[in-house]
Amino acid sequence: MINVGIVGSTGRVGSLLIDDLAVDNEAKLSACHVFDKLTKSVPENTVVTNDMKVLVDSCDVVIDFSAPVATQSLLEEIVENGGTKPLVIATTGFNKHQQNLLLEASKKVPVLYATNMSLGVAVLNKLVSLASKALRDFDCEIVEQHHRYKVDSPSGTALTLAEHAARARDLDLDAVRVSGRDGEIGARTKDEIGVMSLRGGDIVGRHTVGLYNDGEFIELHHTATARNTFSKGAIRAAKWLVSQEPGLYSINDCLGL
Repeated sequence: MINVGIVGSTGRVGSLLIDDLAVDNEAKLSACHVFDKLTKSVPENTVVTNDMKVLVDSCDVVIDFSAPVATQSLLEEIVENGGTKPLVIATTGFNKHQQNLLLEASKKVPVLYATNMSLGVAVLNKLVSLASKALRDFDCEIVEQHHRYKVDSPSGTALTLAEHAARARDLDLDAVRVSGRDGEIGARTKDEIGVMSLRGGDIVGRHTVGLYNDGEFIELHHTATARNTFSKGAIRAAKWLVSQEPGLYSINDCLGL
C-alpha cells in the first residue's frame, strides 16, 4: 500500500483526493499539509501538519494541488533540506525562481509535473503537436474557460498546449504568444499563437485548440465535467512515480505516450 501525502488538502481537488484515496485499493492517505484547520474528515491515523518536513517524512509520495507559495516550500524541503520523496505536482502560476526549484528538485527525486492531470488532456497535447506540425500554415488559436474563482490566466493547461504547438513549429512561445487583443492592432502575424481566457460560473475546465486556414479549419476540444478527473489522474501518476528514478516527468510519461 502506497502512503500518500497531500499538499493543498483544503482545496477543491485536495478534498477530492482525500475521498478518492479512501476507496483506493493500492494507495491510502497518510498525511495532509494545512495552513489552517482541516475541516474534512480523514482517517484517525492521518498526520495533519503545517510543517513540510513532517509531511514529507510521513508518506511515500506527495501529491500537490496547492498554490505557488506552498509548492515552493515543498520544493525547498527537497532541494535545501534533503527531502527524498517523489513529488506529483499540479500547481500552476510559478515564477522563474519556483520553476528553477522544480528543476533542481527533479535532480534529487522523481518529480512528475503536469499543469493538468487529466488523461484526456495528455492525449490532447499529443494531438496538438501532430496537428500543428502537419498544418504549419494554419493559424493557431487557443481558448480556455474556467470557473470565476481561478486566479491565474491563461491557465497552465492552455500554456502547455501552446508550448506543444510552438515546439512542433520550431517557435519560441514567448516570442509568438498573444493573450490579448484590443483596438487597431493590425493583421494577425503568420507565427502568432493566440491564448485567450474566459472566466465565469462553475466551469471545471474547457480547452479548445483551433487551427484555421482559408476554406477550412479544425478544432480540438477537451471538457472536464468533474474535478475528480484531476484527482484520479494524480493518484494514477503517484502510483507510477514511486518506482521511477530521479528526473522530471510528465503525465505523458506515466501513460507511455
